[in-house]
Amino acid sequence: MSIALVRNPGDGPDFRYYKSVIEQVVTSAETHGAVTVMRLTVGRGDAPPLHTHSREDESWVVLAGRVRFWVGSASLAECEVRDAEPGAYVYGPRLVPHTFQAVTPTAEVLVINNPGAIEGYFHSIGPADARSDAEHVGILEQYGVVLHDAPPPPA
Repeated sequence: MSIALVRNPGDGPDFRYYKSVIEQVVTSAETHGAVTVMRLTVGRGDAPPLHTHSREDESWVVLAGRVRFWVGSASLAECEVRDAEPGAYVYGPRLVPHTFQAVTPTAEVLVINNPGAIEGYFHSIGPADARSDAEHVGILEQYGVVLHDAPPPPA
């Protein structure tokens, strides 16, 4: 029996997080807590607020579209801003504020969290017509996430 795990696009179950459709590519349970991987399709208005993770490092692989990243400060105005195109890899270590936004009408991104427990947060929020992150500060705190600033305005 192989210990490798191979998931092709569409093999994982989909779930809704606000207006986004997320494919759960690999669960934390499948990797004994080491990692969770989600395939995220986002639009311009789907950006999360500027935030920090205290428990996990986060990486992104841009699969389609262009994505803008804000990194390094608790204020959007003071962050380093970089655009990532298809094929780009972006690394965000824990405790470093960050957010991202599709620059193209939509973008597809693999989101990788090490370790993987944060997936529970995304599943607990579920679908909604509009983001309401401020209403979920208590849940975010349970996962070691702190909000610093509003989401970036749509590109």
